[in-house]
Amino acid sequence: MPRSLLKCLIEKHYCASAAMGTLLFLSPECGVKDSAAMIQERFEGCLLGLALGDAMGAPYEGGYLERGLWGLIGRTASGARRWTDDTQMSLDIAESLIALGVLDLDDLAHRFAASYRWSRGYGPGAARLLKRIAKGADWREVNRSIYPGGSFGNGGAMRAPMIGLCYAQCPEQLVEAARLSASITHAHPLGIEGAVLLASATRLALGGATALEIFQGAAAHCNQEPFVQRLALAAGWLQSGQEPSAKEVARSLGNGIEASQSCVTALYIALRFLPRPFAEMLAFIAHCRGDVDTIGAMAGAIWGAARGASHLPAAELDQLEACSRLRAVAAALYQTTTVENT
Repeated sequence: MPRSLLKCLIEKHYCASAAMGTLLFLSPECGVKDSAAMIQERFEGCLLGLALGDAMGAPYEGGYLERGLWGLIGRTASGARRWTDDTQMSLDIAESLIALGVLDLDDLAHRFAASYRWSRGYGPGAARLLKRIAKGADWREVNRSIYPGGSFGNGGAMRAPMIGLCYAQCPEQLVEAARLSASITHAHPLGIEGAVLLASATRLALGGATALEIFQGAAAHCNQEPFVQRLALAAGWLQSGQEPSAKEVARSLGNGIEASQSCVTALYIALRFLPRPFAEMLAFIAHCRGDVDTIGAMAGAIWGAARGASHLPAAELDQLEACSRLRAVAAALYQTTTVENT
């Protein structure tokens, strides 16, 4: 390929606009003949990597009680590894975009509410909010009713990779779409900034950027101090090749449910382990403890968008809940964002 895939994708695009958002369209004219297949594989890698990181991280989530509960409900009747709200809400975004072709926040809020099940591990604040929406409340009124300033958790960020896929060629629209999609449940500036960081990183990973390009491009959208401090530290580690222990990463970057305590952690780990096996990355995340499933989901999405589905561990995918559905949704999402070559 005479020029980078990312540059080619950016030059060969157009955007379709609508009242609630803008979707990217990838042109099949871009790149060599197999570029379309490569991009579709990365779409699949992103969603499957997110779900696999989520499902494999869930057994290590929280304290003894949380881990004990997941030990009881963490497998389907057929024995597959169940995923949590991280994957469910990502599916909600993907399926809304597939159905409507634009980012419709009202539709998205209704899908979030309709999909809610306590057994998916939703946080207490999100559970209360989604129950209110299910009863007819307007999300614009309830997204700050539980937490007056809005939630600053990582729930908006964990599903933001789907926005990164669909707005990959339209970075200006991507930032606004990530903000809007997060604000339904996580309206605090820190929760929103985490979503922008993850969506931006996914966009760059999909386009074949290097680890440092992904990091620097995503970090450029952050200006909240808790993010800026952690990004500066992680940048130093990546640039120097220093590889701190899981304990040091958790202590310095965080491992909590707050966006500022987990999003930079996930980004750093995904990029550090980009050339390494997916399972090795997940083992490291498990040793970080804390919010293992969501950090695993976010890191898994970036890793999968960069490496593609074929590099994910096949044996683990065979044990993943609804793997065929996830793969089909990712393929349909790719088709939704692709201009047919007629």
